[in-house]
Amino acid sequence: MTMVRIIGKKAIPRRTVLRGLGASLALPLLDGMVPALSALSTTAANPTVRFAAVYVPNGMVMQNWTPATEGAAFELTPILQPLAPFRDRLLVLSGLNCTPPPGVRGGTHSRAATRFLTDVHPGAWNPQAISMDQIAARELGRHTPLASLELGLEGANFAGSCDSGGFSCAFSYTISWSSASTPLPMEHNPRAVFERLFGDTETTDPVARQARMREQRSILDSVSEDVARLQRSLGPSDRLKLGAYLDAVRDVERRIEIAEAQGAREVPLLARPMGVPASFAEHASLMYDLQLLAHQTDRTRVTSFMSGHELSGRTYPEIDVPDAHHPLSHHRGVTEALAKLTKINTYHVTLFASFVEKLRSTPDGDGSLLDHMILMYGAGMSDSNSHSPYNLPILLLGGGAGQLAGGRHLVYPDRDRTPLANLHVTLLDKLGVPVERMGDSTGPLTNLSIAQGAGRLSGL
Repeated sequence: MTMVRIIGKKAIPRRTVLRGLGASLALPLLDGMVPALSALSTTAANPTVRFAAVYVPNGMVMQNWTPATEGAAFELTPILQPLAPFRDRLLVLSGLNCTPPPGVRGGTHSRAATRFLTDVHPGAWNPQAISMDQIAARELGRHTPLASLELGLEGANFAGSCDSGGFSCAFSYTISWSSASTPLPMEHNPRAVFERLFGDTETTDPVARQARMREQRSILDSVSEDVARLQRSLGPSDRLKLGAYLDAVRDVERRIEIAEAQGAREVPLLARPMGVPASFAEHASLMYDLQLLAHQTDRTRVTSFMSGHELSGRTYPEIDVPDAHHPLSHHRGVTEALAKLTKINTYHVTLFASFVEKLRSTPDGDGSLLDHMILMYGAGMSDSNSHSPYNLPILLLGGGAGQLAGGRHLVYPDRDRTPLANLHVTLLDKLGVPVERMGDSTGPLTNLSIAQGAGRLSGL
């Protein structure tokens, strides 16, 4: 059956928001927001491209990450298996490196987090060292209320040093830098992120915030009249989209409130900020859902997310790994340690896969959010025991608005020592923010959007 879109003479403004007492609710892209007549073809032909970076700490068990076969015939490894439903959108990249400059010593974990989006080592810091997400945000942020959103699952304390060589905690606790001297903190409190996305009282005074929350528990309550009025003006398809979106917002709010109630009852040894769930999986799910809402409503087109900071000592008893992550990452080749690390790596990918599924299920223009996203997932070191900056574990997911050809394992030859910065340059170009070079880049990766055979790549 042929699907026909009815084109009206008017379009709902894309920036339409529903406003209530001290709060606002952005709307997702609805059919009624698509400009009429000739503008429609422009919107369909040029969908908004979005970027999300997801970082995992303490390296990877590379033998359980890297596919044995190159090209389109590759088989998913144990760690990548949760991404099987998205194999046709998946690009596994092997052979990307961040070669340290001569004389750089120490700070192995600081350098891992820093180079993920900059390809610059802290020991060789320079004024041009801006992370690629922030380069993109400077341009894409001109069209959105928020230039970018930086999230994490662990709190940060930039005071003092965290790594060998006296490197500041800032280098281990963030992957986003707006300048060489400006690390962007990764917000880990879901309530703070929710209020940044949808607004709250005009004051940051905690007493005023609590009063608002007691008076009006849900942001949706404050805009109910506007929602009812808007729904009467929408077509059947848009009413379904809006209903599903509002349900998602309500669900996120409810989960945050549950976490806050739990936090009020518990007395942990270390104070846990209000709004942070006790369960790692629930915390991760909430933060992924907040990123989904941010992209769905076009509040921002650039997000970065750390599932943990470098040197993280988090334990994972829920998957039968009671050992602290960072000490375990120094596995010394011990089979038992490698098995536990593989469980952690796979767990992180499993949580990420749930996010990808929601992106695929969320309409965006003439496709889905996944169709228009470029997701970069990986770590800043490969083998954790040796803190290796070579052959980094990197993958891309999403359609990139037709700019990525997935379903392939691309291997860059060892002899070329292809810089990770070549990927940064390539992705910025696909985001519509071209740069001549970043870090030690030598050129773009021209094969990300070209379906290649199963043979080894001979170059760029």
